[in-house]
Amino acid sequence: MGSLLKRKHQRKLRRQQRARRRIWAMDKRKCSYICTKKEDLLFPLYVVHSDNVELIDGILWLDDQVLDDKNMEGETLGRRRIQSPMKSIYPLRYMIEDEIGLMRHRGKTFLDSNGRVFNYEKTETCKLHYHKIMKREKKTVATVLWLKDCPFPFAEKSPPSVEVTWAGVLYREGVPWRIFDFSEEKQKSTWRKI
Repeated sequence: MGSLLKRKHQRKLRRQQRARRRIWAMDKRKCSYICTKKEDLLFPLYVVHSDNVELIDGILWLDDQVLDDKNMEGETLGRRRIQSPMKSIYPLRYMIEDEIGLMRHRGKTFLDSNGRVFNYEKTETCKLHYHKIMKREKKTVATVLWLKDCPFPFAEKSPPSVEVTWAGVLYREGVPWRIFDFSEEKQKSTWRKI
């Protein structure tokens, strides 16, 4: 009997948490400094420890430190932060370069290069299949990898070493989407939450 009450209480708590998240999302959509779609993000992203963000007089504050000074000229977050006369600038320690980095990071709140805050929650699942690396073409900026049973190549900024011969590819709606990781041996097919 006690476990049944405990489960009911846990379900009630989860419903309340989901409702709070929806309310938070609806409140934040009204603000211009909040990004609600992953497609609208401008990489690189920076990890922020809290979502307690507010815009006051053109300055984006996180607790008592400055994230972005929108009063300064400049298209990107970095240029505005360099020009800002404010002394209490929030230190951006961790940078995320792409979507795969975003999926791998455990953080929830991020700041994009336009100075918009983004709350990331993993909701979608993708299949992860491993393919043999058939061919590597070094280019000036990246390396193009051709994989067995994939109809198109993948460009990688930092290619794996020669000993690594397998690439784990995420599939979205049954189509190869992105390389998630590399391995020396073939791994069994699995899934990832993104």
